[in-house]
Amino acid sequence: MKVHFIAIGGSAMHNLAISLKLKGYEVTGSDDEIFDPAASHLKKYGIFPDHEGWNPACIRKELDAVIVGMHARADNPELLEAKRLGLRIYSYPEFLYEQAKDKIRVVVGGSHGKTTITSMILHVLHACGKDCDYMIGAQLEGFEVMTRLSDNAPCMVIEGDEYLTSPLDRRPKFHVYQPHIGIISGIAWDHANVFPTFDNYVEQFRIFAKLIPQDGTLIYCGEDENCCRVAADAGEKRKFGYHLPEYRIENKRYILIHNGKEYPLLVFGQHNLLNIQAARHACLCLGVGDEEFHNAICTFKGASNRLECLYEDDEKALYKDFAHSPSKLKATIAALREKDRENQLVACMELHTFSSLTESFLQQYAHCMDEADEAIVYFNPHALALKRLPPLHETTIISAFRRPDLKVFSDSGLLFDYLKSLSWKHKNLLMMSSGNFDGKNLKKIFE
Repeated sequence: MKVHFIAIGGSAMHNLAISLKLKGYEVTGSDDEIFDPAASHLKKYGIFPDHEGWNPACIRKELDAVIVGMHARADNPELLEAKRLGLRIYSYPEFLYEQAKDKIRVVVGGSHGKTTITSMILHVLHACGKDCDYMIGAQLEGFEVMTRLSDNAPCMVIEGDEYLTSPLDRRPKFHVYQPHIGIISGIAWDHANVFPTFDNYVEQFRIFAKLIPQDGTLIYCGEDENCCRVAADAGEKRKFGYHLPEYRIENKRYILIHNGKEYPLLVFGQHNLLNIQAARHACLCLGVGDEEFHNAICTFKGASNRLECLYEDDEKALYKDFAHSPSKLKATIAALREKDRENQLVACMELHTFSSLTESFLQQYAHCMDEADEAIVYFNPHALALKRLPPLHETTIISAFRRPDLKVFSDSGLLFDYLKSLSWKHKNLLMMSSGNFDGKNLKKIFE
């Protein structure tokens, strides 16, 4: 098959392109800008575009499919040419569904924990020798790319983002996948630019749950009131509400207790214990026994950029996390506080998403950093300009977080100078963002 990707540089898009190249497809693509790691990955597999920008001449009659990414606009010249020629046009969620429509589809949804739960399921299935296809939003140790599409795997595990499918399709991505086994890890308002009210946001999860067929399974966090309400409205099907398991902490290491047996973990935090329960129920549905699951989950090191330890010695530690929404900040800070009660915690987050940079949504961050000994917020005014949002002021941010001693920076150089100036004896640093703090090398803070 011959396939062309419009906006090939996206995280999911470039991984899908590589997976199709590995499957034997003829793959081409285009984009107006491609950054690492996507650029390096595409070059490695020989599918980096020859030219930057959009070129309608790339769209040929002999193409079997055109896959369009969310980064492409509705008036993209390549997309318009594909329409003119009458070619088959897919968003990447639609293409994934087309490839997996005859497989058992496990779709992991929720406002937080999607990547980690998906990673846990894949890690366990891989460890237990069970074949599966997948799509995941982060690099996972032992896996070549973040997407795999095969002819023979009986199931596909998909990280189900609730954001829009494409410029042409306003459905949330996780609706497109039509789950047999659906997971909802938690519901906390996000993507305010698309879902203007919390009720509108919750409705997307109600639709998702109802898409699961009667002979399917809904797995949901039983400790989240919104998840419980959605599950109650989901109709007749198997439902599993999971809860925090028994555990203890020894020498800063979490030990999960199940049926009287202890399983030392490489991940930590109550949110990860809940994530493990979601993954366990999914794996049980796929034929993995309880003991098999727990033995395998003990070797799970976590997904890339999810509470990842970058540096640790006897006096201090540096962690980075993808956390950016209020619920994620709370969970991540709480996890580090519980893990290490001896050291002080300095928590720094970057306002980077459209929601977090919107003044009306900022009120959702009230008290979400209260557990940190010192709290810092960074934002880049250029990000506001790119998103066509009005300027933010330091006082507005401090007021929204409801923390008078909050420090606010809008210059990453000044932020890093400040962090380097601190004494880090018996202190841990947590850096949280869905961005990258302007590409700064976090490890240099401790140098």
